[in-house]
Amino acid sequence: MSKRNTPSTSEKTSPLMVRLDSESKKALTEAAKLRRISVSDYVRKVTVAQARREVASARDQTILLSPDEQLAFWQSLQAPPKLTPAQKRLGAIMRGAK
Repeated sequence: MSKRNTPSTSEKTSPLMVRLDSESKKALTEAAKLRRISVSDYVRKVTVAQARREVASARDQTILLSPDEQLAFWQSLQAPPKLTPAQKRLGAIMRGAK
């Protein structure tokens, strides 16, 4: 094993086994090739970085959304709610209507 990509001797590593469908594995392989690194290095660099961002966001109570998720969220906020009959009855009761 080369020393350039290995953790320091004081750090312990542990294996992670992941089962993927063939399309997911192909996507990881292609992405790793684009960066000219191994699939293992790609998974370590990309997924660990993403996991750290998600943990930091959770600590900050910040929601990070992709552009598609942002659009879906905005569209759901713009759409008027469709009340169920029970909700309509409850609204009438709360307004004092009979």
